[in-house]
Amino acid sequence: MSACASPHDGPPSAALHEGPDGAPLRVVPVANGVYLVGGAAGLADPQNLGRIGNTGFIVGKSGVLAIDTGTSHAHGLALLRAIRQVTDKPVRLALVTHTRPEFLFGGAAFREAGIPIGMHEKTARLMAARCDTCLKQLRQTLGDAAMQGTTMYKPDREFAASHAVDGTVDAAVGAIGRAVRVLYFGHSSGPGDIAVFDESSGVLFGGGLLDHGRIPDIQDANLDGWKRALAELRALRVNTLVPGHGTATSSPLITTVERYLVQLETRARALAEAGTSLMDVPEATALPEFSRWEQYDTIHPRNATIAYLRFERELFFK
Repeated sequence: MSACASPHDGPPSAALHEGPDGAPLRVVPVANGVYLVGGAAGLADPQNLGRIGNTGFIVGKSGVLAIDTGTSHAHGLALLRAIRQVTDKPVRLALVTHTRPEFLFGGAAFREAGIPIGMHEKTARLMAARCDTCLKQLRQTLGDAAMQGTTMYKPDREFAASHAVDGTVDAAVGAIGRAVRVLYFGHSSGPGDIAVFDESSGVLFGGGLLDHGRIPDIQDANLDGWKRALAELRALRVNTLVPGHGTATSSPLITTVERYLVQLETRARALAEAGTSLMDVPEATALPEFSRWEQYDTIHPRNATIAYLRFERELFFK
């Protein structure tokens, strides 16, 4: 075990840990006992092995909580190896924050190690309905070698509401000896999306609710619910914010993401009320403030179209 194992010591410097497949993982301490394993920028491709989502883990007095499980079986194994190079305390539970391939398909590696996977019940249902297709697409993108051993699975623990990790999900999970809250605000960025808040350090893992420098995807979102969730997150005492994608930052990111959603909604609603042609919507919904964000040229036009169609339907039924 390395010298950085204790959550009460000062945070060590970032380190590169080699996974069994030889791919380096950058483990960054963001607070005492709280670690970020950063994802690559951009879209999933064979060069980055699809490892574009941030994962992390929290080390308590008696155990470890893993947050998201990575893109593939090999990625999950690499994450477990990285955790073990930081601490020899047992990983009690791995939480999946939302339904995207880069956050959940490493779960089989955790389950093989006897570590239960927990997620919101609505995330579990969405994963069961959608992720067989996601897995096939990921194999086509990354290749069979990168995805070897990656399979669909069912979560071991499902929950329906916000809770403390220790003893609330299931007494059999065991305590990690640290106050950590799982936060669910209803349908927001996705039907079962959660955030994870470490109370002692003020570190917030935003999951699907918060991306940094990347256009958020509203395909599965309830925009009103998402804005309400962001308002509740803003009320927390957040010292460090770990987004689902992008670099760790601070709490003002919450307001920045909210501003994107509000501007998107305002513009799309105005276009729907004006009867603008659907073909003209993507160009008419340009938001220069966010034009440098990743996926602006791809996801933002789709967001604009989705929002426009929702508001058009709303006007029709009124």
